[in-house]
Amino acid sequence: MIRLSLLAAGLTLLTTGLTHAAAPPAAGYTNPVTAGYSADFPDPSMIKGRDGWWYAYSTGGPYAKDGHDGDSYKIARSRDLTHWEKVGSVFGADNRPTWADPTSGFWAPDIRYLNGKYVLYFTVHNTTTTPDNWDYAIGAATAPTPAGPWTDSGAPVVAPRPAAGGGFEWTIDPAEFTDTDGTRYLYWGSYNGGIHAVRLTADGLRTVGAVTNVARDRFEGPYVVKHGGYYYLFGSSSNCCAGPTTGYAVFAGRSRSPLGPFVDRLGNDLNASRTGGTPVVASIGNRWVGTGHSSMVTDLSGQQWFAYHAVDRTDPFVTNSNGWLLRPMLLDRLDWIDGWPVVNAGAGPSESSKVSPVTTSSAATGDVRVEADVTGTGQGVSARGGRVSAVIDNGRLRLTNRFGLSRSVQLPLNVPGTIALEIRGNQATAEFSEDRLGDPLATLQLPMSAGSGSAAPVGGAGNFSIAPLYKPVTRAVPTPRIGKVDSRYSDEFNRGLGAGWTWRNVSPDATVANGALQWKTEANDLTDNNTAAKASLLLRDQPTGNFVVETKLHLNVGTDTVRNYQQAGLFVYLDDENWMRLDHVAGGTGRFIEFGKRMRFTPVGAPSVVTFGRAMIGPPAETTWLRLAHDVVPQTGEHRYRAASSTDGKHWVWGAAWILPAGTTPRIGLVSQGSSAQTEVQYGKATALFDYFRVTR
Repeated sequence: MIRLSLLAAGLTLLTTGLTHAAAPPAAGYTNPVTAGYSADFPDPSMIKGRDGWWYAYSTGGPYAKDGHDGDSYKIARSRDLTHWEKVGSVFGADNRPTWADPTSGFWAPDIRYLNGKYVLYFTVHNTTTTPDNWDYAIGAATAPTPAGPWTDSGAPVVAPRPAAGGGFEWTIDPAEFTDTDGTRYLYWGSYNGGIHAVRLTADGLRTVGAVTNVARDRFEGPYVVKHGGYYYLFGSSSNCCAGPTTGYAVFAGRSRSPLGPFVDRLGNDLNASRTGGTPVVASIGNRWVGTGHSSMVTDLSGQQWFAYHAVDRTDPFVTNSNGWLLRPMLLDRLDWIDGWPVVNAGAGPSESSKVSPVTTSSAATGDVRVEADVTGTGQGVSARGGRVSAVIDNGRLRLTNRFGLSRSVQLPLNVPGTIALEIRGNQATAEFSEDRLGDPLATLQLPMSAGSGSAAPVGGAGNFSIAPLYKPVTRAVPTPRIGKVDSRYSDEFNRGLGAGWTWRNVSPDATVANGALQWKTEANDLTDNNTAAKASLLLRDQPTGNFVVETKLHLNVGTDTVRNYQQAGLFVYLDDENWMRLDHVAGGTGRFIEFGKRMRFTPVGAPSVVTFGRAMIGPPAETTWLRLAHDVVPQTGEHRYRAASSTDGKHWVWGAAWILPAGTTPRIGLVSQGSSAQTEVQYGKATALFDYFRVTR
């Protein structure tokens, strides 16, 4: 990731040696997992090294909260995934890429183990390959160990890409993926240009063939895994770095091809103007906002864990600063429910967890998982007293059970890697991968008899482990309950405006006719300091306790045209500097459901600042249903509002939540604004039609 990470480029490079990590607890951990090691660890990427340690890499930045020291590119290691210690930095004066301008920082690493070497993909924001600044490019460095020493490949893997409107595309945020046929791909991209994919050479250091656009410019930070026969593209969306209003969140789409098209749970394309995306993790109203730029690892039990950065909304900045953002690393369980990935079964980012990743071997009976690193023929693992085995057999992965039944599959690459053997009930599953990062080269299954017994490495395989097999979570946490309509706070717009409404600046373009509130988008916006004082809002009191407010909105902004920034939807208003807006918005050629928040925030030791951020929800349609679910946070008494949208009124996408202070009296209502002069000249005002405003309890 970029933006405020630029400050890291000026930090002094450190060459501190290894230190000892604190002893892990018996169970459970607290986020952020990088606390005690580094106050900042954005854009994390992880791998399990063949030395048995887990390694994590991040964009450069400060270690200390006061920002007094840092590295250009961080490497950390851990025995348990929840306590980290410093290894050092990737690049120094002796190995800095020659094609990177001396002013450039290094962002968004992606770590892989390919062809028996560690490969680190990285972003350079200023190169020497063009005379221009901000000519983003992606490079790769290799090393014999996860700690280095790192050797740059000598040239960009993806060179600077000129943008259609001038300047350069944001050729940033790389992620490698190897398919089951051995083809390697590189994904990259961001808001200026969108997400792209291209084939790589076998060594992963050069591109081959045409570039494919796989997701539009709503996303950045791509990451691809294969699961259940589908390719899943993860992407982060919205603003990364707005302090306590950072709306960053992760979404996913899936495809039968690594080059797409990627669609969400409801079939919406991630490349469409009305952009799709199934939420994976977003803010839920606790300490964490800005949950994004993800990667994942698999623990010894087979459970996948989601690594991502987040922002502490109560203390987001470097000490005595109101703009230098800290983004530590969080770790949470990744569940697959009904074929879709979601963090903590939909409960969102955790402040603490009662269960830790399984990172050490332990006695196991019943369902079990064993794994080992292998380099060639005859190596593998066995389980249940030798009644089942998975080994490398002359370039094939072979799985054999006690009955002599054997299956094998040709490996597409002759490379060292890891064999994992899982036994669940009466089925054995063997998988071979290079780096255990969600892109297996081969998978086999066989029926298995009941029983138990010892497990062991076969043929000198190394880094062997055994652990009870994880138990998958198959049911999502409940979404907010929808009760009965409370007519005291609702309006069907059948006979003019009902009782209870008040205006903040009456809009002359708002009328009630034909059973709907018709309201043209005005050329004022509460986020625009020049027009905010004239902006109109239609407001009413909200009830106490839990409730859901819903509206059905038709907004005629079409698709694919630039109609900045016509929008309409639901509103929560405390005052001009503290409010929320859930609306259908036209931005660029895209159309989004956006849950924005504006607030005044006072950092520790610094002047107060007004911030505005936004979180994406589901895609809009010509007619879109919007919901805000309100409750009071038990621990703090704060007002929490969680957003949802629907394109048919039946299937809802629930997303991020924002908070307003305890002891305040917010009001709820509607908004229609954001037309620019240029948009109105070309297209005229858009007309928002609100069919109803309903509060259910």
